[in-house]
Amino acid sequence: MELIQEFWYFITHLNVTLPAFIAEHGTWVYALLFAIIFIETGFVVMPFLPGDSLLFVAGSLAAGANASLDLATLFFLLFAAAVLGDNVNYWVGRFFGPRVVKWRTFGRDLVQQKHLDKTHAYFEKYGVKTIIIARFVPIVRTITPFVAGIGAMDYKRKFLPFDIFGGALWIGLLLLAGFLFGQHPFVQKNYETVILAIVFISVLPMLIEFVRHRNSRKA
Repeated sequence: MELIQEFWYFITHLNVTLPAFIAEHGTWVYALLFAIIFIETGFVVMPFLPGDSLLFVAGSLAAGANASLDLATLFFLLFAAAVLGDNVNYWVGRFFGPRVVKWRTFGRDLVQQKHLDKTHAYFEKYGVKTIIIARFVPIVRTITPFVAGIGAMDYKRKFLPFDIFGGALWIGLLLLAGFLFGQHPFVQKNYETVILAIVFISVLPMLIEFVRHRNSRKA
């Protein structure tokens, strides 16, 4: 229980715990950051890991005269982690997709083939937008590649290229935001509020797209 509490404190107070980790372990922090981004994007059961706040804090630690991290190294390393994680998640979903229709519970199908067909049709029609926008939405970015795999979204023409584009956009923008604004006194003083604002801004594109889609269906 104590270990869980320590872990939770670590991921919810990154502005304090990450510099402390760097002071104690040095460049091993790059391995830690890679692992967190990879696990958040690659394991559908780990959507609670702090992708956005982690990137923002990491970017802020690469700024200033006493920077403890290198911005270019962060970008390429974490971009690789995000793309690899999504691809693992996709192929896990792709593997289980055809198999879940054979699973039965209490004599009934756990998942019906028609639901998989609808999922496939959705990702063929709206998948490109979803893959890109989902990168910026906590929890959704972890679930989306898994569902895209279950729905057998076209891998070479749609999933992979737009996942790479979305990953570069997500990693780049959040690191840059931290690099430019993370060391500002206001941000340092109001860290939790800033992180909540980042999460809200991250969710906003998905909300706008949902409202637009709903209004177009009504029309």
